[in-house]
Amino acid sequence: MPDKQHAALQQQLQLIAALQRQGLELIETHISWILLGGDSAWKIKKALDLGFLDFSTLAKRKFYCEEEIRLNRRLAPEIYLDAMPIGGSIDAPQLGRLPALEYAVRMRRFDVSGQLDALLAAGRLRAEHIDRLAALLAHFHASLPAADPGSGFGSADAILAVSRQNFEQLDALCSNAGERRALLHLRQATDAEFAACRPLFEQRRSAGFVRECHGDLHLGNIVLIDDRPVPFDCLEFNPGLRWIDVINELAFPMMDLIHRQHSGLAFRLLNAYLEISGDYAGVALLRFYLAGRATVRAKVSAIRIKQCSTQPGLAPAAASNAQADARSHLDLAGTLLRTRRPALVISHGLPGSGKSTLALEILERRQAVRLRSDVERKRLFGLAALDRSSSGQDMYGAAATRRTYAHLQRTAHQLLAAGWSVIVDAAFLRREERDVFRQLAQQMAVPFAIASTRADAEILRNRIRQRSALGSDPSEADIAVLEKLASIQQPLSPAELTRSAVFESRAGSSGFADLTGSWDRLDRLLTAA
Repeated sequence: MPDKQHAALQQQLQLIAALQRQGLELIETHISWILLGGDSAWKIKKALDLGFLDFSTLAKRKFYCEEEIRLNRRLAPEIYLDAMPIGGSIDAPQLGRLPALEYAVRMRRFDVSGQLDALLAAGRLRAEHIDRLAALLAHFHASLPAADPGSGFGSADAILAVSRQNFEQLDALCSNAGERRALLHLRQATDAEFAACRPLFEQRRSAGFVRECHGDLHLGNIVLIDDRPVPFDCLEFNPGLRWIDVINELAFPMMDLIHRQHSGLAFRLLNAYLEISGDYAGVALLRFYLAGRATVRAKVSAIRIKQCSTQPGLAPAAASNAQADARSHLDLAGTLLRTRRPALVISHGLPGSGKSTLALEILERRQAVRLRSDVERKRLFGLAALDRSSSGQDMYGAAATRRTYAHLQRTAHQLLAAGWSVIVDAAFLRREERDVFRQLAQQMAVPFAIASTRADAEILRNRIRQRSALGSDPSEADIAVLEKLASIQQPLSPAELTRSAVFESRAGSSGFADLTGSWDRLDRLLTAA
């Protein structure tokens, strides 16, 4: 560490100690100190220059405090108050006084037990929290302007530069030849995925998907307030790491959930986001971005290991914890870059038989992408999922249905080609509709299965009545539609039954998790050569 930077840090440590003597509680991270008192918190940036961030001067720290306020008030105005000077003297500092010895971000304090990483560890993070987070992100991203094409943000060269910097910094932090070999293998796999994605990076940028996002959206940077997720601590120090593809943003909480052994919730988040945004084309980049996010977390932990030996005040146990965290994230990055053989599943069943519930369970179990006909049909007609069609819109006629299934087929092809498993959630009551997707699976040389849901007529009618009363489902099918479809459906042929797993929906049951035989059957169909 340069002498000037070391001296600045020592002076800051004196300031922090003086503030602690005034009764403030301290939390320390690798780049900041957070002081807590009453219902307020003050965040002071460390006088560091780490290459990817530079807080080395007071003027820079003032600027980035102001940036932190600007950026975070987009998503968390109830938390972020202002950028506050700290005056007085080093030994007797005064918050809010000028001239400034230091600057801090002033925030309203919140209960850290409500952070999503803490909730997950305590078993208190619920599926509806994930759905709300997906909706929040989809609407936030949609509200953001696209990057100026002349800025260079989100270009393939910019993405490659960030990736190379990550590996260069990690290589410098490796402690032995074995770590360097493992890092080299990961870098080679990352470079190969980058090369495969390169044309799409530029397409996405031209199409306006590079926007000024949050930038650092891991689970520890999201807190529940009044049972709704509130992202905080936007990445303020490097605009190139913040002006990114929206799918790169989504990859961070997904990767964090996968790292914490909750892949099902990760893919629930992905699918809930996609159903609102319709951004299925971005999934082709997801593998690269997931691995990149894991690599970044490994780098942050590696930096923390080094800081434990150079910065007084960091707990001794932090180094061993950071080392384990770095290794596990690097292992995960390698795993995420290894493609698995995709599979194609289509649903089959009458309205109310549980097709969408089953499709949700399948996507969480198999880390798949769901295409939901009720949602995509409305998207084709310019409607949101819960909008209701008007009398002048022929959304359910034969022509509209053919258009919908053609769109589902094209999108499924796109996702399978990118290496992702797909579950198409539609009625598939006509044999010719099913044949199109069976032929797609043959064309793509991927396993194919029909997940068929069945239920008694009275169960179907009761569910449709309840669904219509709640108005919380994209389907507009009523009892008359149910009866019409029941009369014209074409049953599965003997050949189709050999590729089917039947899930019987029972009264009082909200899902299919306990149907072990049906799940075993589906697994065999999707893992067969």
